[in-house]
Amino acid sequence: MTDVLISGAGVAGTTLAWWLRRHGLRPTVVERAPALRDGGYKVDVRGAALTVLDRMGLSEQIRGRDTGMRLARFVDAGGRQLATMDAALFGGRESDDVEILRGDLARILMAATGDVEYRFGDSIAALRPAADGMVVDFERGPSRRFDLVVGADGLHSTVRRLAFGPESAYLRPLGHHIAICTVPAEFGEERVELMHPAPGRTVGVYRTAGAPDARALFLFRSHAEAPGHRDVAGQRAVLARAFAGVGWRVPELLAELPDASDLYFDAMSQVRMERWSTGRVGLVGDAAYGASPASGQGTSLGLVGAYVLATALVEAAGEPAAGFVTYERRMRRFVAANQQLAERNLKGMVLGSAGQIRFQTLMLRLMPRLPGRERMIRRVTGPIRAAATAITLPDVPTSAA
Repeated sequence: MTDVLISGAGVAGTTLAWWLRRHGLRPTVVERAPALRDGGYKVDVRGAALTVLDRMGLSEQIRGRDTGMRLARFVDAGGRQLATMDAALFGGRESDDVEILRGDLARILMAATGDVEYRFGDSIAALRPAADGMVVDFERGPSRRFDLVVGADGLHSTVRRLAFGPESAYLRPLGHHIAICTVPAEFGEERVELMHPAPGRTVGVYRTAGAPDARALFLFRSHAEAPGHRDVAGQRAVLARAFAGVGWRVPELLAELPDASDLYFDAMSQVRMERWSTGRVGLVGDAAYGASPASGQGTSLGLVGAYVLATALVEAAGEPAAGFVTYERRMRRFVAANQQLAERNLKGMVLGSAGQIRFQTLMLRLMPRLPGRERMIRRVTGPIRAAATAITLPDVPTSAA
């Protein structure tokens, strides 16, 4: 087993490419987008994922791109401050956790892969078993044979659909939608998360230190008429309806949507599968076990999963079926622990009534003066820390040390 095709140039795909290349294999990465995806929100890296980055020698670069956020500020419909809290606590971060823009992380990972072949602007059209491998038909370009194919192509994975069947069998909706896009810097406050809660909806805007623009976040309870993940016009229309009548600067933010070229809109969903491989095709990251943005652990799952998969395949010495079995055995508990965070987190991210919003903001204002403050903080960060460290990473095989 030498030639491995990876579908998806996101966090999981580029991390897997790095480790396979280090182990002496020849990874090729195919990515539907015409270039590296530079948009997206900021992401957290914790626990075992930090160990993976350290073993890649990338920790210093990652920490050098930390967002540096310092405060979360909650505002009412008129823009008046309701409460504030430390940005790290707001994100459930502690000790050495890192928050970084997804685009910054993607650039660092891709640059580290060196001479790995990338095929941007292309995608897999079909997979055909062949002798000791897979023949891959591409949408743009000649067919090629690979020893192994790995889908690291996200929630709506093409590889998963081709090898396992329609995504409806594996996606578990969490009852909410999320939208993220870039907006002018004037909407943000440097190094501050501005949050406006409304019943059934939440809007946030932030701007990192020195950033030329800001990022907006829209969360809302799902509607039956929600469009597909590639129907951009329909997505903008749904957002306008979902946030109609919401105060603060929401009407201005909605007016920016037609100019937002990087709009991300999707249902909050998790991927649940009984197995992550079939024959010489495997899945990693969101394609196999997406935890949804509500978990705050999708990036860490991708980093850890890619490392564990690469290590298992190398240990299996050319027997991919055995490698996939080892990969799943090592990852299942970690995946389950991190997926469980999502529903718990959603309860605090989107509140159902004005009364719940008043109670939450009151507690936030009182927290600095409450005698049990440290215990309350541990209740927030404890489950996240436990999930982020719920795996013992295998050692790097000595052949690659």
